[in-house]
Amino acid sequence: MANYKIVDLFSGCGGFGLGAKLAGFDVEIAIDIDPDLQSAYQRNFPKTKVLPGDLSTMNEDSWRLLLSGQAIDGVIGGPPCQGYSRIGKNDPQDPRRSLLGHFFRTVNIIRPKFFIMENVEGLLDEGNRPELDNAIATINPIYTVLEPIIIDAHAFGVPTKRKRVVVIGYNPAEIAEINLQEIIPTDIPEVNVKDAISDISSPVKQDKSKENFGWAKYRTNSQLSPYAIMMRAKAPEGFGYLPAIEKLANGETSGNFDTIHTKLVSDRYAATLPGEVDEVSRSKRLAWDGVCPTLRAGTGSDKGSYQAVRPLHPTEARVITVREAARLQGFPDWFCFHQTKWHSFRMIGNSVSPLVAKSLLSLVKLKLDAANPIQRVQP
Repeated sequence: MANYKIVDLFSGCGGFGLGAKLAGFDVEIAIDIDPDLQSAYQRNFPKTKVLPGDLSTMNEDSWRLLLSGQAIDGVIGGPPCQGYSRIGKNDPQDPRRSLLGHFFRTVNIIRPKFFIMENVEGLLDEGNRPELDNAIATINPIYTVLEPIIIDAHAFGVPTKRKRVVVIGYNPAEIAEINLQEIIPTDIPEVNVKDAISDISSPVKQDKSKENFGWAKYRTNSQLSPYAIMMRAKAPEGFGYLPAIEKLANGETSGNFDTIHTKLVSDRYAATLPGEVDEVSRSKRLAWDGVCPTLRAGTGSDKGSYQAVRPLHPTEARVITVREAARLQGFPDWFCFHQTKWHSFRMIGNSVSPLVAKSLLSLVKLKLDAANPIQRVQP
């Protein structure tokens, strides 16, 4: 039998989808409205049908054409969180807030065996929780919907403190019972900044040629942690961007372009101690034995093209590179983002950590297997 099939909504660059793949699912369709964010999905998921689309305009006819009668086991997605973020305006009139309801509307159309929705923890704040409850109330009564739970990526073996709300629903006629107590793992070793990035190259000079993604070799004087070894692993069969796969085999990764700082800024960064925050940029200096704060996404061109504050490297007077951010978020080294740092950081900051997604979906797969034993047989 084939793997279980997933549809990835608000897919971005593919952090949620990658976790699904690592857990043993196949991502059949990925939908997102932002072509820049989605460009990495097509690059790294060559077998997935990656489609630009506005979920708010997609109806039953749209999905009937897309699915062509194909049954889907799961729907995953993180509707845009900016309308609920505690660091944003939290504007009740933000049109992106309506997309929460469209996620659940789409679940009703596709009727998968389960769904997982992820968003910022601000969604549970007093002014926002009614919108979530109202959206959940629209879901087909065949689904059992678990109480929304706040999870922290660090508890899942990610070297970053990143709290998010997760809502899981499932059809008990198709999948064994899921309990909230099973969601957060209890046996994963903690990972710190040193474990995550000490073997990553110092930045290389920016090159604006289209095919250069900031390739650089690993440091050779660093003892590899189990986390770094995991990040260096080759891509699953049928996944990845061929140039990145070839470079990785030669000990090179993408995403190492530098960010040019003035001497004044570099001096200020150099004077910022690990764990402290630069008073002007508000960038926190990472500590080797600590973890990274939540990586922010910045905004797209429709919202002013603002770059998010980036953490500072523990020992070098600079902000972290794309590859260091990717490691801190749980993306493997074969995963290739964008030629520009701005879009790459937007991709990473907007994404679900693949390691969190893998854990959540591995649990769901166990429950699917329990209810569908014949599905365990792989082709």
